Amino acid sequence: MASLLIASTGGAHRLAWKDAAALGPPPWLHRRRCSGKFALQAITLDDYLPMRSTEVKNRTSTADITSLRVITAVKTPYLPDGRFDLEAYDSLINMQIDGGAEGVIVGGTTGEGHLMSWDEHIMLIGHTVNCFGAKVKVVGNTGSNSTREAIHATEQGFAVGMHAALHINPYYGKTSIEGLISHFEAVLPMGPTIIYNVPSRTGQDIPPAVIEAVSSFTNLAGVKECVGHERVKCYTDKGITIWSGNDDECHDSRWKYGATGVISVASNLIPGLMHDLMYEGENKTLNEKLFPLMKWLFCQPNPIALNTALAQLGVVRPVFRLPYVPLPLEKRVEFVRIVESIGRENFVGENEARVLDDDDFVLVSRY
Repeated sequence: MASLLIASTGGAHRLAWKDAAALGPPPWLHRRRCSGKFALQAITLDDYLPMRSTEVKNRTSTADITSLRVITAVKTPYLPDGRFDLEAYDSLINMQIDGGAEGVIVGGTTGEGHLMSWDEHIMLIGHTVNCFGAKVKVVGNTGSNSTREAIHATEQGFAVGMHAALHINPYYGKTSIEGLISHFEAVLPMGPTIIYNVPSRTGQDIPPAVIEAVSSFTNLAGVKECVGHERVKCYTDKGITIWSGNDDECHDSRWKYGATGVISVASNLIPGLMHDLMYEGENKTLNEKLFPLMKWLFCQPNPIALNTALAQLGVVRPVFRLPYVPLPLEKRVEFVRIVESIGRENFVGENEARVLDDDDFVLVSRY
């Protein structure tokens, strides 16, 4: 009689086919009746929907994210060969925590997630959670213009412990309003989520109708909004949490239009002052004092100026992954003057701000 070999801790045992048949099919297979006979059915999607574990989804509540006022879109530093400089990265994160930032966006636009492999991206999220997750909320940028890719990256991000996901609308290969809603509906069930609207980069605005359509999801923490004050007010009037995505508008968005806070580039450099701007009440004097820095930071597409500034402060090595290159000399000189005007003590790091020469910078094309 034919028999079935079954492995066990005590060695191999033989089980007669008729005995094996009596055990029935394994639990992960389902039967359906077909032409009077039983046939094996393919595994159903419902059995394998991602992130159904209550423990995973409830690690961080949405309320824990909506209460954050200063979230830094943190820069990713590099070694001369283009790999991550984790020592400099850890130091920069500690400076954010010491300055009062309550959250960090890992691998966002400022962190150059678009220049990372997904392996690098998820590793950096996991590293940040492992080292700093008890002190600061870690928001992983796991968005993509491919819904399939966004789902997969978000699964991995929550699996390594991130507290929330940042999701942009599909860019370049743009979609319809119905497509936008379906895209966000596919990722929102996984965990606390911030939707990011920045039409200048995606080429497509996320209109209020889309946000309102998905606002019933308990995992929607809020929106990082870059369109302006009136859009901010449109949402805050409806009770939807908003973070300003524009440093130069965040003060007024916070104190005049009801925004919860800011997701900031400038806080990489001046986390303490950005904390004051979001917590200490309306402060026109401080806002005006910081405005030249905020304007300078966006004189070229972000993160070019920030990368240049952090290098000139000695906080990171002057290494750029292409296609980014440092600001020209006159802008580097201007930054040092801005630091002197605001006060060196308000900036991260301990070295004096200095003007770097062109030859000081390393441009990496393959890494």
